[in-house]
Formats: sequence, C-alpha cells, structure tokens
Amino acid sequence: MVPFRGTFDHTLDAKNRLTVPARYRAALAEGVVLAMPVDLKPCVGVWRPEEYAAYTSRALAELPPLSTRLTELERFFYGSSHDAELDAAGRIMVPISLRESARLQKDVIVVGVGDRLELWDKQTWNEHRSTLLSGVAEVTARVDDAG
Repeated sequence: MVPFRGTFDHTLDAKNRLTVPARYRAALAEGVVLAMPVDLKPCVGVWRPEEYAAYTSRALAELPPLSTRLTELERFFYGSSHDAELDAAGRIMVPISLRESARLQKDVIVVGVGDRLELWDKQTWNEHRSTLLSGVAEVTARVDDAG
C-alpha cells in the first residue's frame, strides 16, 4: 500500500467533516478507522481497516489472555475507535469524542505518518512540531555519539 506522507492544511466544515487529501482518497475508498493514538497525543489517527487490525493485533499479541493489561488495551483500542466511510466528495465525519480529545477546531493539519494519517488542530501541531524537531535532533545526536 501507498505510505502516507506529507503535511496538508485542511478545514473541518460546519458538519465536522474533513476532506481527505485527494492523493489518498483511493487508498481509503474501502473505509477508514478513526482512533486515538496509543501515545495519547492530541490528534486523531486515520487508518485503513486492515492496517488498524494488524496494528492492534501486534500490540495485543504479547499479553497473556487473562491479563488485566490486555483487557485495558482492548477497551482503549476498540472503545476509542470508529469506523467511517468517505462520502462522494471524499470527506470523513470526525466523531465528537475524537474531535474533543484531539481539540480539533476549524483549521486542521493532516500529517502522513507512514501507515496512517493524523489529524491535528493547526495550533497544536505548530506547537508540537518544534518539540518533534528537537526530539529528532536529539536522537540523531545520540546516534553520532554512539558511532
């Protein structure tokens, strides 16, 4: 499948629908799963259903069947995710619970993250981006120091 990459400026319309970037509509035509990220960053993940299933399976596979941690992660993964379809105009409805947890307002940044897209409030993304860049610089500096 096509990896999701790039950063796009979009807006939520009055009905809280987001227009998916045109280049990714075909890849998402079979439907999407909208979910909170496991790192609890204030964004909404947009996954292809089969990739979300594979992601959750990998995360849950290591835990014993009777583990309370397994039960909690199942609640998180399945309870905070929503199936959605693109409408004829290539838009997806973002459920209120996810909009609120991600603090999405009108201006939204769509970020390609390999196997998924992430929806960020524009101001929140701009604040997070500087932290992200300094973190990348720190990681690469450690690699240089180790070599």
